[in-house]
Amino acid sequence: MDDQAGPNTAVRAAGADPDGYRVLARKYRPRDFSDLIGQAPMVRTLTNAFETGRIAQAWMLTGVRGVGKTTTARILARALNYQSETVDQPTVELSELGVHCQAIMDGRHVDVIEMDAASHTGIDDIRDIIEQVRYRPVAARYKVYIIDEVHMLSTQAFNGLLKTLEEPPSHVKFIFATTEIRKVPITVLSRCQRFDLRRIDTAVLAEHFSAIARQEAVEVDSESLAMIARAAEGSVRDGLSLLDQAIAHGGGSVDADTVRTMLGLADRSRVVDLFDRLMAGDVAATLAQYREQYDAGASPLVVLTDLADLTHLVTRLKFVPEASDASLTEIERQRGAEFATTLSTSVLSRTWQMLLKGISETEAATRQSAAAEMTLIRIAHAAGLPSPEEAAKLIADGRAGAAADAPPAASAPPAPQPGVSARRAVGSDLHHAPQEMSPATAADSLPRAAPHMHLAHSAEPAQDTSPAPGAAPHAETVPIRSLDDLVALAEQHRDIAIKVQIRTMVRLVRIEPGRIEINLTEDASPTLPGELIKKLRDWTGVKWTVALSREAGAPTLAEGEAARRDALVSDARQDVDVAAILSQFPGARITDVRIFDTEENLSADLVSETDEGDILPAADGEPDDML
Repeated sequence: MDDQAGPNTAVRAAGADPDGYRVLARKYRPRDFSDLIGQAPMVRTLTNAFETGRIAQAWMLTGVRGVGKTTTARILARALNYQSETVDQPTVELSELGVHCQAIMDGRHVDVIEMDAASHTGIDDIRDIIEQVRYRPVAARYKVYIIDEVHMLSTQAFNGLLKTLEEPPSHVKFIFATTEIRKVPITVLSRCQRFDLRRIDTAVLAEHFSAIARQEAVEVDSESLAMIARAAEGSVRDGLSLLDQAIAHGGGSVDADTVRTMLGLADRSRVVDLFDRLMAGDVAATLAQYREQYDAGASPLVVLTDLADLTHLVTRLKFVPEASDASLTEIERQRGAEFATTLSTSVLSRTWQMLLKGISETEAATRQSAAAEMTLIRIAHAAGLPSPEEAAKLIADGRAGAAADAPPAASAPPAPQPGVSARRAVGSDLHHAPQEMSPATAADSLPRAAPHMHLAHSAEPAQDTSPAPGAAPHAETVPIRSLDDLVALAEQHRDIAIKVQIRTMVRLVRIEPGRIEINLTEDASPTLPGELIKKLRDWTGVKWTVALSREAGAPTLAEGEAARRDALVSDARQDVDVAAILSQFPGARITDVRIFDTEENLSADLVSETDEGDILPAADGEPDDML
């Protein structure tokens, strides 16, 4: 049931239960429209409707749990059947108890029928209602049917209710409540007046809980009320249940540490400090701050969620400085404003997206603390990286600066240098210098403008492509003109891991002395370009630039070999003799295709392959029909 309470109710309800203790959500339940909080638009509409006599035949109340749907339905039933010594008509002025009011609010009036659609979903239950609506109310003015969680009714039940709902007798009113309005058929919605009950604002909830705490003679500080109001997420009932729990947890008094321990929350000041370290890119300090909160009992999910909330707050303050919430602590308000002035929108947006992804990963992880730490490491690592817009601007600025420093071009364009592609020579690629720039000048311009730019993935200043002291020029000592040369170099230095990665994950875009442009497969490690830079420096004694390109590039070596092999197998299938063999031996398949120039080569290669163990006789029980 959806409960709410207002300050006026608090005054009337305190100490008014002869049956013993009642939870706060029931004790401070609203009794009239003046007690409802946060639902002013609905109250205004109903007030005007009752004053003008334009009372609907059915209402649909929707909203999240705990905002007051069932409570509003009971107040509405009370207003429809209000009768006192001075008033005998429907009214929203319910300051005094009428003849039927107490029974309706207690849910025991004979003419106000409440039904839970979650446990009465079938057409038989609706058929009973249809049979009963023909009879006039026993004592009240209207017979009121309140159907909670109406979206749980079956399709047949909804269809059976349609005719009665469209043309009910004048003495019958229907009030429906649901948390899943989209599951209610449009044919039913079109026959009702719909009211969307809003989530209660956090500041309003905190003020409301403070009034109830005073009535209960419980000391609660403002920080505790703010934490409870935030945890309630707009639900009055959820917040009152948390307040009830906090009072019991604290033994009659509530402080911030008590609530924080009960909810598993992190200290808000610690969250702000953690956010500060995160945005500074200090991984060690970030992990230390997180570990302190985790050891103090904070949940990894709650820490990440608090960081996401703070990121959202800072972003809001950046565009709407006056959007400060009354439930915020002073440190959140002050530090949030500072972050809003120093952090860019792109950084905040990237942090928000990474936190959302990290929260979902942490929820699904078996080790939530480790998953949360990995999320924080990713965010801290990315803190110093430029956004795509900044990277593009740095590239443009670097090219413009290099072009301004270059000598005037000659009347005829210079011929392309050895090892430089024609496309590079004419300056048609976005990532390269104009044709009048030498490769060294072009390589020198970009990194000087963006020394930390992640697009280059260069661990060393890319402009310095000269060999290391004592080393011969790269093109003469270790010529690298293709990925095959790079694989051979890795094999020569017995680095099998990097060899496999080059073969299976690297797509070559272009290669020239001192610079390689590549594209990576989806399963490639993002650190591979940096590893290649280090390996090439160690192997050649020359500083290389390994750049990621937006061009697709050539297939990987493994993809190329697979394509060639598939083509050979396809051609082999077309061969008349092979086709005859395949048809003669059902289940036979082509596993490899070898092409030999002469009989001598054929004999020698067969001997060699047999020695290496690639061609073996069939094992027992295995067919001999492999080609």
